[in-house]
Amino acid sequence: MTTRRRALPPGWYPADEASVAALVDEWSRNPPPSGALAAVAPHAGWAFSGRLAAQAALSLAPADTVAVIGGHLPAGYPVLAGGEAFFETPLGAFSADAELREALGAALSLEEDRASDNTVEVQLPILRARFPGARLLWLRAPAGEVALELGQALYAAARSLNRRLAIVGSTDLTHYGPDYGFTPAGRGEQAERWVRETSDKGFIDALLAMDGKAVLARGDAGAACSSGAAAAAIAYAKAAGAKEAKLLGYATSLDVRKGESFVGYCSVAYY
Repeated sequence: MTTRRRALPPGWYPADEASVAALVDEWSRNPPPSGALAAVAPHAGWAFSGRLAAQAALSLAPADTVAVIGGHLPAGYPVLAGGEAFFETPLGAFSADAELREALGAALSLEEDRASDNTVEVQLPILRARFPGARLLWLRAPAGEVALELGQALYAAARSLNRRLAIVGSTDLTHYGPDYGFTPAGRGEQAERWVRETSDKGFIDALLAMDGKAVLARGDAGAACSSGAAAAAIAYAKAAGAKEAKLLGYATSLDVRKGESFVGYCSVAYY
């Protein structure tokens, strides 16, 4: 049986079990309200956004399976699924929920995800700590309306199998500055203010309104790198009966390291 091995270097997250466990324990001391049906989490290196990703994981209700929906796919691509039987983490491997993957594939066209990508992998050790007995569904969603179909299909497939499912939609926010070729508000303080108060805020407002189409539109305008993942999480949450969205936290990479280029991060839970 196949195992997807770790692909990210230790700079993204620690390589050893003790260091991972210590960080997750630290981040768990002030947990958010629990019971969320789905959450949106950032996917940078843990030094930048690990605490926010942990808040998303901690918000989730108990689950038999956790589905992590990553991105970095433009509109027009198919939904991708990890086809391995196991997924390596420093805390032990997740077993795949092959039955749920098959049920989802019967309702929605899936292609195998053969690429190395941080959007799913960086979440796995945190989720392994949060859900030590759960199985995993590895997915990546394009930034198009098929992401909304994915969220709805996940709800139907999980319900058909009587599966308690938790969803994490993995996206970072505005990638601003010369490193990203995106400087619509110039540089310096005015750029930082525009990202925080206009670009990132507009995307977060769409997340909190549970408006998947607006999330996709904001992503197209440069406010997120993986808007399809967030849109899919919203579509699942709405299908599952979510009534409230809560912002668990917001930050940018400037809070850790100053520079002309920077990225925004947020964590949102759906209850």
